[in-house]
Amino acid sequence: MNNKIKIYTDGACSGNPGKGGWGAVVIYSDRDEEKHLSGADKLTTNNKMELTATIESLKLIKKPNDIELYTDSQYVKNGISLWIINWKNNGWKTANKKPVANKELWIELDEIVQFHNVTWFWVKGHSGNHYNEIADQLAVKAMNN
Repeated sequence: MNNKIKIYTDGACSGNPGKGGWGAVVIYSDRDEEKHLSGADKLTTNNKMELTATIESLKLIKKPNDIELYTDSQYVKNGISLWIINWKNNGWKTANKKPVANKELWIELDEIVQFHNVTWFWVKGHSGNHYNEIADQLAVKAMNN
């Protein structure tokens, strides 16, 4: 594994479903560099945008790495670190025997995190965390373009 990389992700949606955007800040501590990523979808949900921000930022890292990933989405953090184990054991069904929402995105995220050593952190959104605020601004800008 290489030097630690920090990633901050966020999603935004106007209406749920509605038009949405996602943003991420990838910080490379070994070379004092950060990259800003963003994208949008015309008809989506907030949860899909949160997942997309996470997936797209991790896909940017081409070699296995130690990654600290900061999200303001309990859905993403708990989904990938807790709930996904039972979803997979239950044939991608929730505890209520319903199909897991956004299954394709969860499968993609699960495959990507096997490649890296990801430590997940939840940060409170809109609470002054510098990089979370940047990720939010990227998501909102992408959504509104």
